[in-house]
Amino acid sequence: MVLHLADLSDNLADPRALRDAYGSFPSGVVAVCRLLDGEPVGLAASSFVSVSIDPPLVSVCVRNESQTWPQVNTAPSIGLSVLAGHQHAHGRALAGPAEKRFDDVRWHSSPTGAVFLADAAAWLECAVEQEIPAGDHHIVVLRIRSLAVDPGAEPLVFHASRFRSLHS
Repeated sequence: MVLHLADLSDNLADPRALRDAYGSFPSGVVAVCRLLDGEPVGLAASSFVSVSIDPPLVSVCVRNESQTWPQVNTAPSIGLSVLAGHQHAHGRALAGPAEKRFDDVRWHSSPTGAVFLADAAAWLECAVEQEIPAGDHHIVVLRIRSLAVDPGAEPLVFHASRFRSLHS
């Protein structure tokens, strides 16, 4: 398709058009989780971005209306699991009803209460550094305290409102 300037339209008020535009850029998917009263609590975020190497920072975006984020953001330690290509079901579960998010999901926790999903591509133990209001979301900057990586794991990708795997 060749784009001509005449093809551009002022359809910013159409949420579907915006979602389609945003969805044209693939992103990874992370689980953002902690222990709360001995149980895992968390959510899926497809807006994970590396921010800085020195200091080690990453960010995620969280909807202002999230019922889960207020339960997670007060934790002294938050686990980020970069989902692997075979974890489509985990991505769907973590985006679904809160009471079912950890059904059939193997996880473990750190001594500080960060929760990590088993068999992920990478694990980052983080603390909230800063939250920045941004429209209908908050940009959450997280400082990495420790990490582990499975260099052979293929990532789970979110593209066009669907979970996908990369194929070589």
